[in-house]
Amino acid sequence: MAVDLLLGLQWGDEGKGKIVDVLTQNYNLISRFQGGPNAGHTLIFDGYKHVLHTIPSGIFHKEAVNVVGNGVVIDPVIFDKEIQGLSQFDIDFQKVLLISRKAHLILPTHRLLDAASEKAKGKDKIGSTLKGIGPTYMDKTGRNGMRVGDLELDNWKDIFDALTQKHIKMIDFYNVALDYDLEALRQEFFASIKELRKLTFIDSEEYLHTAIKDKKTILAEGAQGSLLDVDFGTYPFVTSSNTTAAGACTGLGIAPNQIGEVFGIFKAYTTRVGSGPFPTELFDEDGATMAKVGHEFGATTGRARRCGWLDMVALKYACQVNGVTQLNMMKADVLSGFDTLKVCTAYEYNGEVIKHFPYNIEPENVKPIYTEISGWKEDLTGMTSEDQLPQALLDYIAFIEKETEIKITIVSVGPDRKQTIER
Repeated sequence: MAVDLLLGLQWGDEGKGKIVDVLTQNYNLISRFQGGPNAGHTLIFDGYKHVLHTIPSGIFHKEAVNVVGNGVVIDPVIFDKEIQGLSQFDIDFQKVLLISRKAHLILPTHRLLDAASEKAKGKDKIGSTLKGIGPTYMDKTGRNGMRVGDLELDNWKDIFDALTQKHIKMIDFYNVALDYDLEALRQEFFASIKELRKLTFIDSEEYLHTAIKDKKTILAEGAQGSLLDVDFGTYPFVTSSNTTAAGACTGLGIAPNQIGEVFGIFKAYTTRVGSGPFPTELFDEDGATMAKVGHEFGATTGRARRCGWLDMVALKYACQVNGVTQLNMMKADVLSGFDTLKVCTAYEYNGEVIKHFPYNIEPENVKPIYTEISGWKEDLTGMTSEDQLPQALLDYIAFIEKETEIKITIVSVGPDRKQTIER
C-alpha cells in the first residue's frame, strides 16, 4: 500500500486544508511532514470555519488517525491553544493525534530570534511570520535543537535552559530593541509542555512502516507551497523546510518507492504573502477584485495576499519537481465575472523567451508573456457537477491540462467542503 501525497504548487495558501478534509474519508492515516505553525489550513463545513496550524487536517474525521511527523517543528504554546479550540468537537486526542518524538520544538526564544533577525534586516526583510520556524530549523541542522522525545527525559528543563541561554546571546548580537519578559515566556512554555505530554508520542517512522505493511491507507499532508521550498523555491524568500514531495520522505521516514498518488493543489490564479518576486502580480483593478472576492488574507497572520494571474511556467515547474499525478484547482469561483483571463505561458528572461522556471525571477530579469482566454460570468458557488460548469471554465481547465499534461480531478467552487466537484 502506497503513501499518497498532497502538496501546494504555488506560494502557499492554495486551499490544501479543504482538499485534505474532502479526501480524508478515503484514508486511515493523515500525516503532516514539514513546516510549523506559520501554516494555516482553513476548513469550512456545517456553517463553521476552522483554522488548523500544526494539527493535520484529518482531525475532524473520527475514523482517521493524525500523525505529526518528524519534519514538523512544534510550538507547544500554539499547539495547546489549537487543541483547546477543538475542545467542542469531542475528539479523543490521545487516540487520534500522535506526535513524532523526532519532531523539533519551537522555544520562546526561537520566536525572539526570528523577530531580532528580521528587524536587523530592515528594508531587506524576508517577510517572516515571526513564529520562530527558521531559527528552529537552524538549531535542527546545527545539531543542538530540542525534540519532543527530550520531554521524556528527566533533564529536559536543563536542555531547555541551555538552549535558551544560547539564544539570548544571539539576540544580543543583533543589537536591536526587543521588549520581552523571559520568565513569563518560560512559564507559559512549561504550562503548554504539561498539556503536550498528555498526548501520545511515537517513533513515527516505525509506526508508519507498520501501517504500510498492514495495508493502511495513508495521506501525507504538506504545508506552505512548492515555490517556498528551501531548495527549489524563490530563495531566499522561502520557508525553512522542503515543501516538495521529497520532504515527505525525510519528514516521515518513508522511502521514495512507497509514494503513490501526488495530488497537486493550485489556485485558478496566483497569490503570494510577504516579500519576494512574483512575475504575474497585478497592481490594478483586476488584482483588487481577486483579493476582495477571494478573501485573500492569511489564515494565520491576517496579512493581505498579493494577487496575480495564473503563472503556468511556475505551475509546470512545481508539477515536474513533485511528480504530480493529479491536479486539484481551487477558487475557480473567484474568477467569475472577468471578461478575459490571462495565463503566463512563458517569460521574457534577459531578452530571451523561455518556458522553464529560471534561477532568478526578479522583475529586472523576468517579464511574463501572456495567453488570453475567454472568461465566464456565471456564479459557480451553487454548482454541484461538472455538466453545470460554463463552457469557458471547461476550456480554461482543458488549457491547463494540455499545458501540464496532468488531469484536473477536483474543481473547487467555494470554501465549503460541499462546494467541491470531482471529475
